[in-house]
Amino acid sequence: MYRHFYQRFLQANQGKQHFASHSHHYWPDVTRDATLAYWDDSARMVDDKWQHIFGEMIPQTQQLIADVLNLPVAEQIVFSGNTHELVMRLFSCFDLSKPLKVLSTDSEFYSFQRQAKRLAEFENIELIPVPTEPFASFTERFIAEAEAQQPDMVFCSQVFFNSGYAIADLPAFVSALATVTDALIAIDGYHGFMALPTDLSKVTERAFYLAGSYKYAQGGEGCCFMVVPPGSQQRPWYTGWFAEFGTLAAEKSALVLYSNDGNHFAGATMDYTALYRLHAVLLLFKQQGITVGRIHQYVKQLQQAFMTELSRWQHPLLNQNTLLLANGEQHGHFFTFKLTSTSQVAELAAFLKNNSIITDYRGDRLRFGFGLYQNSDAFDLSCLQHP
Repeated sequence: MYRHFYQRFLQANQGKQHFASHSHHYWPDVTRDATLAYWDDSARMVDDKWQHIFGEMIPQTQQLIADVLNLPVAEQIVFSGNTHELVMRLFSCFDLSKPLKVLSTDSEFYSFQRQAKRLAEFENIELIPVPTEPFASFTERFIAEAEAQQPDMVFCSQVFFNSGYAIADLPAFVSALATVTDALIAIDGYHGFMALPTDLSKVTERAFYLAGSYKYAQGGEGCCFMVVPPGSQQRPWYTGWFAEFGTLAAEKSALVLYSNDGNHFAGATMDYTALYRLHAVLLLFKQQGITVGRIHQYVKQLQQAFMTELSRWQHPLLNQNTLLLANGEQHGHFFTFKLTSTSQVAELAAFLKNNSIITDYRGDRLRFGFGLYQNSDAFDLSCLQHP
């Protein structure tokens, strides 16, 4: 149904069943043209390309993202090369020489987890991780902890990378947090953006939202973004000269000035090839009427077909019992199977790869992702047949 958009990746990987779209999604063919377009624009316009990038490409991409997330103000989106840069910019809103209390979970991705744990080695910085399991009570437990701890910063994923568990009603979750704490609230939406239908219109005043193009947006690495609440008054000390856009003509003073839109949290010069790719994918989907809702429904059909195929072979490790799926309606676009050890998972992943089934794993968890380039009729897990 959608495979014709991915011919180059499919031709380059003939004979493989790629179940790692949550890790490295196949790119639609339009991204190759977009990559070349960036080179051509650079050659044709040289320094004048920046007018084109900042005057056309960035505003258009901001609007395409805003349409997906139902954002009222597209200019509140700021771009960066990776989410770690944005995470560190959020931390830099605080004076790290003073006490800082950060509420998060035990299941955040490494771009936050590693940096937060390193900062927590300082005596004045406290990191409070709330366990995501049991999933059924997570949101209630997390909100209760926010009320009890009164943190300075809250950081939580929309979909957790090590399980696939998704917060069912993200706006309600953010609103509940905002009711019990005045903390800076940040949502990691990397596994939610372009996978789960997401409407941020009611919480843009209160929460930052981070995501990027590497996974479900299908534009590859190098283009991440953050939605910044309008009127944000933070003054991140980790700041680049792009954050002065809109103030460059102002009379200079001893005070460092910040842009009044999303560029408030901008860094500095970056390679915009990835933004061209993201723009091309989002524009393609818009022109073809491929909404996030349609994508989500298609993936749910793939997931159901996958489980039907898997059940045929009654594998002792990969089965319904080892699947971390508490509620199918509160789940992202990948399945996670929890095994007994990292070595067991590594061996099974290697076995699958030797049989041209591409997966990925984190610790003791093996993950299978699903995307538009897959065809459920072609699923073949017969290598898992157990004697």
